[in-house]
Amino acid sequence: MSGAGKAAADLVVWSSMGAMSGLREIAPAFTRMTGHKLVVSQESRAELERKLDSNAPADLIVMTTDVMDGVIERGRVVTGSGAIFARAAVGLSVKSGAPWPDIGTPEAFRRAILGAGSIVYSRGGSGNVAARAIEKLGIAGAMKSRTIHSDGGPAAGYVARGEAEMAIQQMNVSKPVAGTDYVGDLPGDLHDYVVFAIAPLAISREPGSRSADPVRHLAGGGAAAAKGNDGAGGRLSR
Repeated sequence: MSGAGKAAADLVVWSSMGAMSGLREIAPAFTRMTGHKLVVSQESRAELERKLDSNAPADLIVMTTDVMDGVIERGRVVTGSGAIFARAAVGLSVKSGAPWPDIGTPEAFRRAILGAGSIVYSRGGSGNVAARAIEKLGIAGAMKSRTIHSDGGPAAGYVARGEAEMAIQQMNVSKPVAGTDYVGDLPGDLHDYVVFAIAPLAISREPGSRSADPVRHLAGGGAAAAKGNDGAGGRLSR
């Protein structure tokens, strides 16, 4: 299926940091198949709230499911239009050249982060996974004074700059950060995926965003088939 016969459009997409790599990867195939071009803007939670409150123009939104639930409740997306875009594994990164800690079991992971001078994770989807894991291990109190919350960029960037010893974040966000190594996913029942959803915004004036094509292709239909893989989830998770 192609975009032949349909008016091509530039579709503005608001995205969380964790979904940016997936959107960038599938954008060229999406354009070939639909004729529409994605103009992707990474939005922090605060900036997203500002844009929603001011009715800033945009066409599609890709956010973690917990954030998307709030956007849906406020009536800001087209009713019944959403779909799962991708899911991302969450794991631990250290500075390149540093010894890799054993994180093969929950108890080994517990020892590793208790031995770290500092750890960093976000306040968003992957940060929630990290906080739940630390709480489950019973060491939230012990880690409180050694925990840094990343703001606006990859948590692994703090490790690369020497501002933290270990970082916990999505694999697809962490691996590209130069000067760090992704050790592996959180082990056992400590692990959870960050799930991203996509939907057209109700404020969009672009008919191309409201047809079935954009969400279907971006959620792993036509664009994924063109690339020979099994959907957007395969791009962000193992």
